[in-house]
Amino acid sequence: AVRRGLTQIRGGLLAVTLLAKSSVKFFTYKGLRIFYQDIVGVVGSPEIVVLLHGFPTSSYDCLTLRSYRVIALDFLGFGFSDKQRPHHYSIFEQASIVKALWGIWGSRTSYDYGDTVAQELLYRHKQNLSGWLTIKSLCLSNGDGRVLSPVLMQLMNFFVFSRSLIPVCGPYTRHSETELWDMWAGIRNNDGNLVIDSLLQYINRRKKFRRHWVGALASVTIPIHFIYGPLDPVNPYPGFLELYRKMLLWSTLATIYS
Repeated sequence: AVRRGLTQIRGGLLAVTLLAKSSVKFFTYKGLRIFYQDIVGVVGSPEIVVLLHGFPTSSYDCLTLRSYRVIALDFLGFGFSDKQRPHHYSIFEQASIVKALWGIWGSRTSYDYGDTVAQELLYRHKQNLSGWLTIKSLCLSNGDGRVLSPVLMQLMNFFVFSRSLIPVCGPYTRHSETELWDMWAGIRNNDGNLVIDSLLQYINRRKKFRRHWVGALASVTIPIHFIYGPLDPVNPYPGFLELYRKMLLWSTLATIYS
């Protein structure tokens, strides 16, 4: 089920109005509303980029991406998707939601939290569990999920949030005050800060299912491109790049300092 139109989003004292346009939609997964955008890019472009956002943001990350047709959702518990309490949030469920949403698509771009969802989709692709879903290529970006404690996340205000997010971007790509407020509104929508503790369990599951997900990433034959930002304060440990190159010999890699 898909619903579109003018939607008033409220999070605490914050309010964000999503303009009525065909790119803004909701679909239902097992009774839960999932927000997504289907943005038409350059006319005639045959490629579809599916964007899997990072933690703790949303599909707002792809706002300025216009070269291709872009399909981007807010994961369950993020942005304008439902934020159930209590709920057992898991990477496996998020992957099933992604699979339920996407039809025929081309390349995929993912960020930290989305990287793990992408790896689960790769595992299903490799095991032929994805059915008609075909993965042509994958683009990953760095980030290992080092965030504030769940308690602090629940008590966080806009000032703390914005000051913690600014260093993640390069000196020439930092978000404007308006963009930061929009991201903050997405987090606070429907008291999203109260589900942070449940969402953060993905970090522990990364360790538990490391062989499952890393094995999938290392064994697939589709093109994989990794974008590494050395200025990002949530970079993996220093030896990560060397390990990555050793495990994924065929993957391309780009380092961006801005």
